[in-house]
Amino acid sequence: MSNNVDINNRPDYDHVIQDIADYVLSFSVSSEEALDTARNCLLDTLGCGLLALRFPECTKHLGPIVQGTLVPNGARVPGTSLSLDPVKAAWDIGCIIRWLDYNDTWLAAEWGHPSDNLGGILAVADHLSQVKLSKGESPLMMREVLEAMVMAHEIQGVIALENSFNRVGLCHVLLVRVASTAVVTKMMGGNREQIMAAISQAWVDGSALRTYRHAPNAGSRKSWAAGDATSRAVRLADMSMRGEMGIPSALTAPQWGFYDVSFSKTNKNQALKPESEREFSFSQTYDSYVMENILFKISFPAEFHAQTAAEASVILHPEVKSRLSEIHKIVIRTHESAIRIISKTGSLANAADRDHCLQYMIAVPLAFGSLTAEHYEDRFHDGNPIIDELRNKMEIFEDKRFTAEYLEADKRSIANAIQVFFKDGSSTEEVVVEYPVGHRRRREEGIPLLEQKFKSNLASRFPNQQCQTIFTLCKDQAMLESTPVNRFMDLFVIS
Repeated sequence: MSNNVDINNRPDYDHVIQDIADYVLSFSVSSEEALDTARNCLLDTLGCGLLALRFPECTKHLGPIVQGTLVPNGARVPGTSLSLDPVKAAWDIGCIIRWLDYNDTWLAAEWGHPSDNLGGILAVADHLSQVKLSKGESPLMMREVLEAMVMAHEIQGVIALENSFNRVGLCHVLLVRVASTAVVTKMMGGNREQIMAAISQAWVDGSALRTYRHAPNAGSRKSWAAGDATSRAVRLADMSMRGEMGIPSALTAPQWGFYDVSFSKTNKNQALKPESEREFSFSQTYDSYVMENILFKISFPAEFHAQTAAEASVILHPEVKSRLSEIHKIVIRTHESAIRIISKTGSLANAADRDHCLQYMIAVPLAFGSLTAEHYEDRFHDGNPIIDELRNKMEIFEDKRFTAEYLEADKRSIANAIQVFFKDGSSTEEVVVEYPVGHRRRREEGIPLLEQKFKSNLASRFPNQQCQTIFTLCKDQAMLESTPVNRFMDLFVIS
């Protein structure tokens, strides 16, 4: 046979695609812990979105592409009066969820924020519920939203366990698009072929670069990238439900598939990986592990690798606040991922740049005793030169134990240690925080604080009675699960 022709035998779908489709079609969420955590994740994620509505740089992105567009049975955007088509609603919900970098986190070989998937899930669920009601059918219940959240978390998180997209320069929102595509196609009533077709399209889309997350280009795209990804998922799901064909070997096709095109080179020197290392590796099957072990951002709106550093800084604040001008150096022990993602010197160009700077997220609570979203804004930074003075005195070191335990399945710590040294030779004790308050190991301590965070975020948008009604519903697992999605969304509408 000639070697200058391609063999055009259409293959079966890649096993990675088949496994995801089979999971969303057949898995029954039976873990009470997963469903309870999903409920807490729901309330926290929505609260993060409500808080983001205070920031004009976020809200300028919201609303229909064409002003004045009216959409029958439109999906609502919580905290607004908007009623949009599900694709744009998913974009808007995803945008507000992620804007302040305050929603949940998953840390493994790849990083990410699985609650980003709620943008697509909630938009589709609200729209479908209203359509069903208009036809005299029963609407979707919030139980289905929670189950979809568990599955989306699991898909994104399990792929992330052993497969690092960041090391080949790709952004983790790719996994949001893949996970959202799978679950929303299933929600729309997709069969196995339609779900696989949609997932294959999500992989063929490739990935955004991580450029906008790192120095010297860190900026606000990282705040809307996940909304863009979950919105694209809704679009791909809709296309597949209309009969659009899939691309069966989207991952494995020689030369043209995702593995060879996007997963074949190392990020550092662009050397080719051996073919055996280009395919994804999986250490476990899909279940409900990720939701059960999700990390909540409770104390600080900050990139997660800095959460324990900010907590250590708050602890040190009373001891150093009156001696800031006397500080000689600040020594920080941290883990490799924090160094690679958020350790940087030099000027910081914008709020998005600052909330991804380890040194900034240490300096502010050291000096002021807290770290809030407002602390990243230009007006705060520009009025407090002490922040950059402290940043310039910091020394960052990797602790190999911290790095190792960050990846250990039974630990997954996110440790940081800080010690302040003064010009007179004295020093503070080193403060070590290995697990943030949002970690599974600190759930008992963390959930009351998470609920208080939700109450505060509700109060930033709604009157007291509405806040109480929403909180009471979200606190009651059985009541929430049995609430129609459209009625749930009614509670979050601004008239």
